[in-house]
Amino acid sequence: MSEQVLRAKEAFGARLRDIRKDAGISGRELAAVTGMHFTKISRLENGKQNPSEKDIRAWCVACGADDQHDDLVATLRGIEGMWIEWRRHLKGGLGHLQKTFDRFHEGASVVRSYESIVVPGILQTPDYAHAVLKIANDFYGGDDEVDGAVDVRLGRQRFLHQGKQSFLFVVEFWALKTRFGDVGVMREQLERLLAVTTFPSISFGVIPPDVVRGMWPGEGVWIFDEKIAVVETTTAELTITQPSEIALFLRSFERLQGHAVYGSEARSLITKAIEELE
Repeated sequence: MSEQVLRAKEAFGARLRDIRKDAGISGRELAAVTGMHFTKISRLENGKQNPSEKDIRAWCVACGADDQHDDLVATLRGIEGMWIEWRRHLKGGLGHLQKTFDRFHEGASVVRSYESIVVPGILQTPDYAHAVLKIANDFYGGDDEVDGAVDVRLGRQRFLHQGKQSFLFVVEFWALKTRFGDVGVMREQLERLLAVTTFPSISFGVIPPDVVRGMWPGEGVWIFDEKIAVVETTTAELTITQPSEIALFLRSFERLQGHAVYGSEARSLITKAIEELE
């Protein structure tokens, strides 16, 4: 399980414990009032088990904390929605998986994206996207409908041209060097990025390989406004909505932005990557 999910569960349990303590009752007393076993009270407070919404209602009533019920339920739903296993998500096929990502773009005003080893999906060329998605299909045992998934991913580029959103991209230089496809595929992709740097709605930054780091390279992340962060790991897609977690991602992104170069300097690094293709 992701560290973010574990921390969220532990923080939620600590909040339940604080509510109980503020009410001045012991764990065994709460168990007696709510009908829960006292060991369950301990598991909930230590983040070892998620409560049901019924449990939260009983907890709030017993502790005289009805005013916190709705916020607790919303937080619980956020935690439960953070973790979606890739295998379960892929049951609808790669194309379906790509369509579900579109929902995050709808309505967002500012989209931030950081990638360390791959070009952001919305900026990918058809052949590059095919190479990336084929790896995912083969690794996770998908439906082999890679072409359809590529079409959906490319269709997402409509958001770049609608003029309703600002896009802030930061990539490590090694994202330009990591090979997905042959030399021709990579050259086309990098030339596409040269064009992207001139789009008025796009800020495209490249972090040079020799920069002195003030922030370590991290996992790829998409941040939609200041409401949602989406992180893709090897085993799952994390959808993060907790304000404290979003604030950390925004802080990290801002530091990574500070490492990057833009405009002509970014284009020089992209051109360097093209020249080094063999």
